[in-house]
Amino acid sequence: MIETKGLTKYYGSLAAVVDLNLRIAEGDIFGFIGPNGAGKTTTMRILATLLEPSSGTASIDGKDVARLGKQVRRVVGYMPDFMGVYDDLKVFEYLEFFAAAFGVARGRRKATIDGVLELTDLEGKKAAQVDSLSRGMQQRLQLARVLIHDPKVLILDEPASGLDPRARIEIRELLRELRRMGKTIMISSHILSELEEMCDHVGIIEHGRLVFSGTLEEIRQRVGLHTKVRVRISGDLDKAVEMLSVLPEVQVVRKLEDRLSVTLREGGSDGGLIAKTLVQADIGLLELVPEQLKLDDAFLQLTKGIVH
Repeated sequence: MIETKGLTKYYGSLAAVVDLNLRIAEGDIFGFIGPNGAGKTTTMRILATLLEPSSGTASIDGKDVARLGKQVRRVVGYMPDFMGVYDDLKVFEYLEFFAAAFGVARGRRKATIDGVLELTDLEGKKAAQVDSLSRGMQQRLQLARVLIHDPKVLILDEPASGLDPRARIEIRELLRELRRMGKTIMISSHILSELEEMCDHVGIIEHGRLVFSGTLEEIRQRVGLHTKVRVRISGDLDKAVEMLSVLPEVQVVRKLEDRLSVTLREGGSDGGLIAKTLVQADIGLLELVPEQLKLDDAFLQLTKGIVH
């Protein structure tokens, strides 16, 4: 659905994006990750037909964004990282303005606006002044705006930026619902953990160059983030360390005060052999819990060039 080949953008002598090759499948949520200034926004503006590339190509739904911009804009909804609101406009007036701008027929505008308000859970704010909305509601209103013309593709530049935890969760659930509706979504962030629960694939960009593209599991394999389990026992910790360290699925065992941290080898189980070994040795097993993998650590390694 979205594809770039050798996409490059210079601002004078500054290379903002260099030889970028991306493929995003139809119906995917693709997380575009990178530090501030990495080239995320430039790439998204090119895809949204707001910037022309210096070289290379980009296409959406088979249409070249540089040559067929008008056709591309019919299938794309672009939400910038910050969009100012219009003073003295009510929510329905704001959406009515954009419905007219997108060419929605006058007879269909009310139903279209009511539909996007329902989808974004803003029906109760239909008559509210736009500039009176909270930051989270303004972000939902921006999503309602980009959905006005029912685009196939959504390009969202850090839509959760500046939101409180509840608003972030609400935005995440809304994006999942849009995927269920068949939308292809490209969403940028500089926080990998923010996107890990909803993205099918991610691309990591630094200094304008793509340093990784693939699934979250492929990130783990790339940087060696193996599965870990936390083990608490009633018994001799040293004995447990000695027994678990020789298991074929165990890479390393670390003793941490009153518990053990066990790192499993790639392809290892969920810790069933650990539990069996401890029980057979009459060591009381109090807890065996998988530890949350810190994908932000993977992001830091990849963007600092630790992994080659």
